[in-house]
Amino acid sequence: MTRPPTAAQLRVIEAAEPETGRITGSPALLARLVVLKLAFRHPRPPHDHFLTPEGHRVREAGTATDATDATDTAPTRPQHQQAAEASPGVFAARLGGEPDVVAGPARSREVRTAWQGLLEIRRMTNPGGATDRPCAWERGRLTHAAALALEAAGRAPAAGSAPGYRVTDTPQPEAVAVGHPDPAELAACAAALEQAGWQVSEHAGARGGGRYLLASPRRA
Repeated sequence: MTRPPTAAQLRVIEAAEPETGRITGSPALLARLVVLKLAFRHPRPPHDHFLTPEGHRVREAGTATDATDATDTAPTRPQHQQAAEASPGVFAARLGGEPDVVAGPARSREVRTAWQGLLEIRRMTNPGGATDRPCAWERGRLTHAAALALEAAGRAPAAGSAPGYRVTDTPQPEAVAVGHPDPAELAACAAALEQAGWQVSEHAGARGGGRYLLASPRRA
């Protein structure tokens, strides 16, 4: 998403069903939300549309801003401006090593919203509505999906001089590498990924580079 949602798009997002993230609107408006990666079209009939994790984040950011403004005596700003200020960019999972990482209640809320949105995508797209294993959406974004699972489980990414997990691509298809300098924390990362539906194995790094995890989305 390169620009804030329009007022019409925000109305659709904010009117989403709270439990499922299902949205309704004109075909053109729904198609545009899909292009912006704020929604996805269910592959099975009746082909309803649902919010992606990014869409859930925009919705919750707008809700939180509305709640704040309700106690403010200043004139109410336009709703699309509120959302743009509360949500300047699309949610990004932290792979480890990002600059200026700030942990706090706002980030925790974003992670929780993104994870709940991802579970809903699993429920709507996995056979039988299974939420205990990754879906096609995650398999197309391996590093970010694994990083979101780790952060949602309370694991901390590497930041500056602070140790933490790092998620990287690998030459192997459908596999990511997860490293952590602390063996106990590496084991905790393995447990978090397994709980999130990933297959995990531990390996020794080349030339004494420490141990790391190899994680792949479980299919069954």
